[in-house]
Amino acid sequence: AYMRYIQDNAETAVKDLLKSVLHSFSEKEHKHQDNIKLHAVDYMDDGSKICLCIDIDGQHSKAKFDFTGTSEQVWYNWNAPRSITNSAIIYCLRAMIAHEIPLNNGCMRPIEVILPPGSLLNPHKDAAVVGGNVLTSQRLVDVILHAFGACAASQGCMNNITWGDNKATSYYETVAGGAGAGPNWHGRSGVHTHMTNTRITDPEILEKRFPVVLQKFCLRPFSGGQGKYRGGDGVDRRILFRRTMTLSMLTDRRVHHPYGLCGGENGQCGKNLLKRVDGRLINLGGKCSVPMEPGDTFILLTPGGGGFGKVNDEEDKNSEQTEFQSFIERGSLFDYKLTQEGV
Repeated sequence: AYMRYIQDNAETAVKDLLKSVLHSFSEKEHKHQDNIKLHAVDYMDDGSKICLCIDIDGQHSKAKFDFTGTSEQVWYNWNAPRSITNSAIIYCLRAMIAHEIPLNNGCMRPIEVILPPGSLLNPHKDAAVVGGNVLTSQRLVDVILHAFGACAASQGCMNNITWGDNKATSYYETVAGGAGAGPNWHGRSGVHTHMTNTRITDPEILEKRFPVVLQKFCLRPFSGGQGKYRGGDGVDRRILFRRTMTLSMLTDRRVHHPYGLCGGENGQCGKNLLKRVDGRLINLGGKCSVPMEPGDTFILLTPGGGGFGKVNDEEDKNSEQTEFQSFIERGSLFDYKLTQEGV
């Protein structure tokens, strides 16, 4: 019975959010609306499209998340099973609701999800899906928050890096980037966002246990998008290899920029570079495996976050705060804003 009450409360919280969103957009249009449709589109680096239409039914306090128009599943491994999409939706709803509640499936009761069979977000059972959890999930969150107008795009991937050899040496890390700015906060720099929160290995431990040297690890200045509220900066991470190994990377946002909102500028794309011992510099693209020889350096430049709002436009700034703050008044996004203000 107790769990049922928790889920009932979560359902009510999401319904309140949907009503608040409907009210905010009705005020923006200066007319009463019982239903609204919110749209957003984003692209993976291979050109695959993620389409979303959110149809909010104010009379019944329900919403339909329709991903019709999303590209077909891909040959590679960044297909995302239905569970990934559901996780992204429930995460975004929980981040925006104006009630302190535990995360639970009651949030999904007022939500209907439409996923085209055989698509990137609803692939066949034999599709490769490992990248769906670490790449596509991040883009799903960006698309959902974009539709609600909640904040600009964050770095949009987890920057998955692995290396190893045939001598039982192996290592895997995910690397932080820039967070998107919001209607009244700057994006954080050098952080993991949304669907990940992993820590990175301390430099001393990394160099003691593995045949590498961490040459540089710092913020990537000006990689966040400009705006009234700036997107967070990505990071610059450079690793020198002291032994022959194979380096692999599974990354995204190397082609399509993390977008800004409401006049904010885009964040910079990421870049993966190989610097050979003789000084040659090679662009590795977003996804590949390469042999690393002693003296070679891997340079990882992670994406920044998008900016929010036009620069030097105080009147628009005040109106944007009023429009969005009405339904982002507590919860994770609001706590996130307070945390940034305290930095």
